Amino acid sequence: MPTYLYCVVQADGSDGEFFEAFQSMSEAALTTHPQNGLPVRRVPVASQMQLGSDSKRLSNKNLDRLGFTKYERAGDGVWEKKAGKGPPSIQRDDD
Repeated sequence: MPTYLYCVVQADGSDGEFFEAFQSMSEAALTTHPQNGLPVRRVPVASQMQLGSDSKRLSNKNLDRLGFTKYERAGDGVWEKKAGKGPPSIQRDDD
């Protein structure tokens, strides 16, 4: 089960105590603190997967292996292919 971060909402709208709750992904977000009944809001946070391992999963070699095409900016309106199939470079149309 995922862990969600919540924040107590003070009467003036500012952030109060932070706490974590283990909930199923199908459960609705909490609206009140489970112990004291104060209003809460869920705080968005990046998952460990998003923070730690993306560089390996998004490597040019891995993207190519999975059939994705990746272009990187090479100049003003010009992009060069780094992985996958397609033209070696693409550029913005000047209309």
